[in-house]
Amino acid sequence: MKELISFLNKLEGKKMFYYLSKIRNESILIEVTVPGQKWEIEFMENGDVEIEKFLSDGKIYGKNELEILFQKFSD
Repeated sequence: MKELISFLNKLEGKKMFYYLSKIRNESILIEVTVPGQKWEIEFMENGDVEIEKFLSDGKIYGKNELEILFQKFSD
């Protein structure tokens, strides 16, 4: 818990935007968004930290891309 709080304080000190959420029973997820990247950082209850990075190629899409979102990823 101490490591998680220290990390959040550092993000705030650097004025970095983040969201907190919980998607697994054993972890807290911090989503950090920076230009061209989104980082998902999970602090696990056993003390491990898992990081997944999503990197953008910089391509910008128009509103027609929204239909593809629903076609590919909705039930």
